[in-house]
Amino acid sequence: MSSRIKFLVVSISTCITLMLLIGIALAQSTNSQDETLRHIGVFSDVMGYIKSQYVEEPDMKSVTLGALNGMLEAVDPFASYLNADQYKDYLKNKDIKKADVGLLLSRRYGYLLVEGAIPNSPAAKAGLGSGDMIESIKGIATRDMPLAYASMLLQGDSNTPVELSVVRQRHPEPQAVKLTRANIQLPNVDSRMLNGQVGYIQVGALSDAQVKEIASVVQKLQKDGARKLVLDLRNCAAGSPENGIALANLFLKSGRISSLKGQKVAEQDFDANPSKAITDLPLAVLTNHGTADGAEIAAAALQDDKRAQLVGERTYGDAAVRKAINMEDGGAIILSVAKYYSPGGKAIQDAFVTPAHVVADAEQQVDYDDNGEPIAEAQDQQQAPKKLEDDPVMKKALEVLGTNG
Repeated sequence: MSSRIKFLVVSISTCITLMLLIGIALAQSTNSQDETLRHIGVFSDVMGYIKSQYVEEPDMKSVTLGALNGMLEAVDPFASYLNADQYKDYLKNKDIKKADVGLLLSRRYGYLLVEGAIPNSPAAKAGLGSGDMIESIKGIATRDMPLAYASMLLQGDSNTPVELSVVRQRHPEPQAVKLTRANIQLPNVDSRMLNGQVGYIQVGALSDAQVKEIASVVQKLQKDGARKLVLDLRNCAAGSPENGIALANLFLKSGRISSLKGQKVAEQDFDANPSKAITDLPLAVLTNHGTADGAEIAAAALQDDKRAQLVGERTYGDAAVRKAINMEDGGAIILSVAKYYSPGGKAIQDAFVTPAHVVADAEQQVDYDDNGEPIAEAQDQQQAPKKLEDDPVMKKALEVLGTNG
């Protein structure tokens, strides 16, 4: 299909999607059933006119798929539509532990966008991070590619390569990037004592083990004389909502941590259990665009309950319960059926979490050779520990805590 036709197909698909969404919105009136049927009829008419009167007969499968994916993306950037064959592969592989590259993805603008990269993973070592767009995987264009299918393409046997085409925020042209799959290990919690009796805790991922480790680290820092704490949740994108709730509870003796709401999911409120709180030291929490899911829930609770000062960039926006819903054609859609809300009543997936003190993260820079692999010096620099005293976000955190660092 020519570039012109592709553009027209995408444009038509977008128009159809907009019409569907308008129909859905209008269908919320008292005559919702009649309105819904009317707009389904409009959709059917538009499809018919495209097929019979467009300047040349388009690929109707592409038009329909584009409309479907556009509709899903408009309501849920983490949704996927899997056809029957893709869904069979998904079910066959979803519980099998495979090597991976450590990327966490969402769908924006019709393409795959990087949500974050697990620290020390192949993707993180290659400098991939929040905001990068994946144009293709193994030569397959990601336009309208289901998220779940993209995840399957990225997985495989350990030490095998996977080639990506990536559009970086600072590079207008796509770059070839070659990653080597590896068995991903969640990073340990890092901690140290800083000048001014400030305890620093860096969390790269959340799990039951990591939350317990954070509790032990906080208690040790207090014994060592810490009078203030900094909790660094930047690029912490791996971790369940339950882990985020547990993390927030370490610092909260009372108050709402989060709420879960959905059309067909029973509403749940998660309140702090005073017996699980371990410290009342002044706290600053660091976030960026790579802070997601459980880490976002914790950050939102600590800020809304006025337990901590948030410093950095807004979070990514991903805190929901997802479910695979079977379709009659043997395929399925994977859709958010409930969302986690901040104590202030905002859906985190929709509104993100914005710090009271907004400070931009230092930009990471990694260069690649002609084969798409990170240049050794750039990769070493990427992995080298950063000096906290040179970190603008950390400087602001120490300032709001009232210390000279």
